[in-house]
Amino acid sequence: MRAGVPVGVLFAPLIPALNDHELERALEAAHGAGADTAGYVLLRLPHELKTLFEDWLHSHFPDRAGHVLSLLRQLRGGQLNDSRFGHRMRGEGVYAALYHQRMQRICTRLALNRNRRPLNTEAFRPPVTGPQMNLF
Repeated sequence: MRAGVPVGVLFAPLIPALNDHELERALEAAHGAGADTAGYVLLRLPHELKTLFEDWLHSHFPDRAGHVLSLLRQLRGGQLNDSRFGHRMRGEGVYAALYHQRMQRICTRLALNRNRRPLNTEAFRPPVTGPQMNLF
């Protein structure tokens, strides 16, 4: 922001019991580098990603795999993924509420997300009408 460029940070994916302990430090570092907005996205595991993630988790963190998967299921109504709009990025239930509160406290402490920047549409140009343009 010091150079006039608005800066925000997105902590994604937030993986319970695997990288969630880094949330505060990551946002503090981003704030120190000029970020004035912050958000997070809970790990999503659509389609074949569920199997890939489970295999990776069991290979790299066998001692935590069961706990991580249990927390994800608690955040997703018993499933590893929830594709419903409004639920897929944050989850639901007790752990989702705790992550939300935690994020609110961090943002309050660091003065993040205080001001919403207005949408700037000055560079927008309507699409060219008529026949489709050639790719090459």
